[in-house]
Amino acid sequence: MPIKYKIGNSILKLIAGDITRQDTEAIVNAANKQLSPGGGVSGAIHRAAGPKLWEECKTLGGCNTGEAKLTRGYNLKAKYVIHTVGPVYSSSADDPVHLRDCYKNSLLLASRKNIKSISFPSISTGVFGYPVKEASIIALKTITDFLKEHPEIELVKMVLFSEGDYNIYKSSLEKILKD
Repeated sequence: MPIKYKIGNSILKLIAGDITRQDTEAIVNAANKQLSPGGGVSGAIHRAAGPKLWEECKTLGGCNTGEAKLTRGYNLKAKYVIHTVGPVYSSSADDPVHLRDCYKNSLLLASRKNIKSISFPSISTGVFGYPVKEASIIALKTITDFLKEHPEIELVKMVLFSEGDYNIYKSSLEKILKD
């Protein structure tokens, strides 16, 4: 059951679904440092986009944790893929900083490229092991703060792969919007 919140002039939607099927201008890939297909979200995006995505990724020279890089979307509905590398969870003080940077730098890149709509997965909560509840608060706080300052981004979707993750994000967003 998708839910929608107005943040400034923008819309933030939470949905349970498949990020590769989103009809936003850009989708975000929770990538590895080589931007190679891999598993999880990255593997699904590469499979759906086709082999030309990996060909373009190879020209970008990889990506550091927290950075964001842009490619075309190829066979996806989305025109672009924004690749960002989340932290491998280690309980260090750097983890939340790097995770925040993933969301912020992806949104800044979208803004600079005049992309009006973007879909995010839950970055680093799969094989990178970031606890979903903690990650959801960082993700949603970063996105809502950004949207308050950047009305040029009209729509942000948080696309959660499981119903469980969706419920955690929903609860975290309700808490953030109350504070």
